[in-house]
Amino acid sequence: MKLARSGQDFFEFELAGREKDLLMEIVGLYPRIPAAYQPLSKVAGLEESNQRLLDEALAEEREKNKRQVQALLADPKRLTKNPEGWLLALTPTELEQLLQILNDIRVGSWVSLGSPESRSEVLNEKMAPDFWAMEIAGFFQMRFLEVLEGE
Repeated sequence: MKLARSGQDFFEFELAGREKDLLMEIVGLYPRIPAAYQPLSKVAGLEESNQRLLDEALAEEREKNKRQVQALLADPKRLTKNPEGWLLALTPTELEQLLQILNDIRVGSWVSLGSPESRSEVLNEKMAPDFWAMEIAGFFQMRFLEVLEGE
């Protein structure tokens, strides 16, 4: 994946066919961070109802984000085939939203792996899908962030 063109209000990324397939597959895993992963601080008598409100608000926001990114990636004006592969056109706001979704997938996969401090654990077939999702989401995050740093 590389930056093909950019302007003040757009980025156009060139993706190989496999990269496009991976991006579609990884975004399809969103959301990955478990509900109640981000607990409120304890305040006597209020924590349960407030936590439920927070969880509901986060679930609504995640569902909205999921619909938006799926619509974006399904839009033939945004994701177009070209002779070299695919072009993905994003506004800065859309790129930020995509980065947040990728971060949710990466962190949620890390949580599913038990929040390991290092990669020294032996990878087994139960852990492999979460490890794969964490690494692929991280790959796309880094590529998109490299482009932003170069701007």
